[in-house]
Amino acid sequence: MAAEAEQGFRPLDEASLVAYIKATPALASRLGGGGSVEIKEVGDGNLNFVYIVKSSSAAIVVKQALPYVRCVGDSWPMTRERAYFEASTLREHGRLCPEHTPEVYHFDRAMSLMGMRYIEPPHIILRKGLIAGVEYPLLADHMSNYMAKTLFFTSLLYNNTTDHKKGVAEYCANEEMCRLTEQVVFSDPYRVSKFNRWTSPYLDKDAEAVREDDELKLEIAELKSMFIERARALIHGDLHTGSIMVTPDSTQVIDPEFGFYGPMGFDIGAFLGNLILAYYAQNGHADQANDRKAYKKWILKTIEESWNLFQKKFVELWDKHKEGNGEAYLPDVYNNSNLLSLAQKKYMTNLFHDSLGFGSAKMIRRIVGIAHVEDLESIKDASKRAECERAALNCAKTILKGRRQFETIEQVIEHILSFDRD
Repeated sequence: MAAEAEQGFRPLDEASLVAYIKATPALASRLGGGGSVEIKEVGDGNLNFVYIVKSSSAAIVVKQALPYVRCVGDSWPMTRERAYFEASTLREHGRLCPEHTPEVYHFDRAMSLMGMRYIEPPHIILRKGLIAGVEYPLLADHMSNYMAKTLFFTSLLYNNTTDHKKGVAEYCANEEMCRLTEQVVFSDPYRVSKFNRWTSPYLDKDAEAVREDDELKLEIAELKSMFIERARALIHGDLHTGSIMVTPDSTQVIDPEFGFYGPMGFDIGAFLGNLILAYYAQNGHADQANDRKAYKKWILKTIEESWNLFQKKFVELWDKHKEGNGEAYLPDVYNNSNLLSLAQKKYMTNLFHDSLGFGSAKMIRRIVGIAHVEDLESIKDASKRAECERAALNCAKTILKGRRQFETIEQVIEHILSFDRD
């Protein structure tokens, strides 16, 4: 299948995209079937071309994968098959949680091209809203809903082993994207790598300390093994605040091209870890007009509610479907409420600790690895930026190494506050 996808590929520019759309009924019909269109290239990500295509009556998004890492160039080749896994993950997650997943209208495997629903203004990327200090009162509710549904319904808590293994086998082919994650999250920050960067010279010693921290390396090795080996659910694989579009009453999750069957905590941790980064960045965005203190409290509240709501909803799904086809905890084995409750408590405690570990790893790589976050990068004063980054880095390192000591998300919030020198 991958070999077939190599045939007929050509990168589309704005002119050739118009012709492609007109020749593709699934896309042309969405734009009204004829007439002129307006095209705007909006791909500011690391990997792909993204176009917004508008007619007089409608709009769609067209996304095309390139055969290399866009932010580096053709010196770093990258499989175009990631587009297939992105479209597949969007469709599966859309089936399970349509309220928070945009619809896929068309996918062309040979062209590595997807047409999907345009998430219209005033939606913006969540990360940009966090930088601007905008509160999203439903974010925790929406994201806990998305994570609970997509993770539970693609796991062995709900599915039989035959169906689960089929899913695992299909998504194993997204190995190149997984290898990219393995490198940039679990390896490069802990060694000398030409791709690493940080706010130098302010964080030179901090980056060196990460590379020389043996305890940290032992913990990250455990997380890396878990990432590679634990095929628990169909995860988004890159669930940071740049992969979520929001308004105060709407949340849409995009860009799951890293999707594969992996550890649930990787998705949960990525979301929570990026919120923690946003929290530490606020001191760098504060000014005389807005000290950001109230907004920082909102971020902490959102972190707390996101985990607590997720845990509640996930266990509720488990309870609702405990007599179903799920083979992880068979009802004739876990045949009394006390035993099942104990199993659920152990499962959720382990998932909490996994999430804290993966979230911390994601924070570390965003400070001393290749790809950073705009929350911190947009702080113009380098010394102030480094101060914010150091607080986040130190918090992440201690959470990662001591993650099993935390029993509640409230304890994590207290830990986050202890590194805030505001």
